Amino acid sequence: MKLRKIAHSRTGDKGDISVISVIVYDEKNYKKIKEEVTVEKVKKQFVNIVKGKITRYEIESLGALNFVMENALGGGVTRSLAIDPHGKSLSSLLLEIELSD
Repeated sequence: MKLRKIAHSRTGDKGDISVISVIVYDEKNYKKIKEEVTVEKVKKQFVNIVKGKITRYEIESLGALNFVMENALGGGVTRSLAIDPHGKSLSSLLLEIELSD
């Protein structure tokens, strides 16, 4: 099952840092994403995009995980040659992570 089936996502950026939050639709699925959406799995998903450190924060009260990805936007909005220099579409890539059924 894809992560998008049980969660949605929001993104933000600051310079060359992309911040992606994953928020469950139903809080009963929060434990599942905490266990399965690890930094290692996210690094693998973004191997060709994120060149720096990835830090995960847990936001229990919202049923959310927040990933801060450094060196992820090709130098930042004013420097990037990417079609999406803000990295807003990166949330779609995160939601493609495969979870166990």
